[in-house]
Amino acid sequence: MSDTKNTFTLDGKPVAFEAGQTIMNAALAAGHYIPHLCHHREFQPHGSCKVCTVRVNGWLSASCTTPASAGAKVESEAPDIQDARRRIVQMLFIEGNHFCPFCVKSGNCQLQAVAYHLGMEDTSLPHRFPSRSMDASHPEVVLDRDRCINCSLCVRASRDADGKELFGLSGRGIDTQLVVNSSTGLLKDTNIEANDRAVQVCPTGALLVKRRGYEQPIGERRFDTQAIECEFESKY
Repeated sequence: MSDTKNTFTLDGKPVAFEAGQTIMNAALAAGHYIPHLCHHREFQPHGSCKVCTVRVNGWLSASCTTPASAGAKVESEAPDIQDARRRIVQMLFIEGNHFCPFCVKSGNCQLQAVAYHLGMEDTSLPHRFPSRSMDASHPEVVLDRDRCINCSLCVRASRDADGKELFGLSGRGIDTQLVVNSSTGLLKDTNIEANDRAVQVCPTGALLVKRRGYEQPIGERRFDTQAIECEFESKY
């Protein structure tokens, strides 16, 4: 182990970290999966979804924004933390229009995969079935707000990776929605492209490339073949 590294414990297991790393990044680098939806290692942490909440020395904190510190005792899999994560994911399902059995993103959806990881079998709460608009005006990309969880990944990716700043979030609470930064508010009046990082990084399929939805057969998709924690453990 490098002399520049320190360690903290995650559910009793030692995890090495480097200066400046967050708990999330250090854990993933060590092969320990912490459930998350708004985090992506390519972009600055946002801390909005709260699915990655852990207990650090007795205090609850978002692991994607909390710096790792030597000797810290971090709990991620405690029953009360897992219960809180399930409630958050349940709320995301009932606040949107997510119909997994016939969704084009099924098997490739991170929200669905996190729900399976947490053992979520139903939402336990009545669905809101909100009325949300779809933008299919662009020849290559479609925006389906029914699937959007307001994680802001496309906002950060468009700004930081694509250099276009095509998206933003408007409103508050359950009225928050993804908006397009164009004169008409439509994708057709932007310079978005199918290979933009903003399109590729969407965890739920709110942004999709047209005419590609069923290129990969059901049963052979990203999370059909392995659980989400296995993918992250092997990737880092």
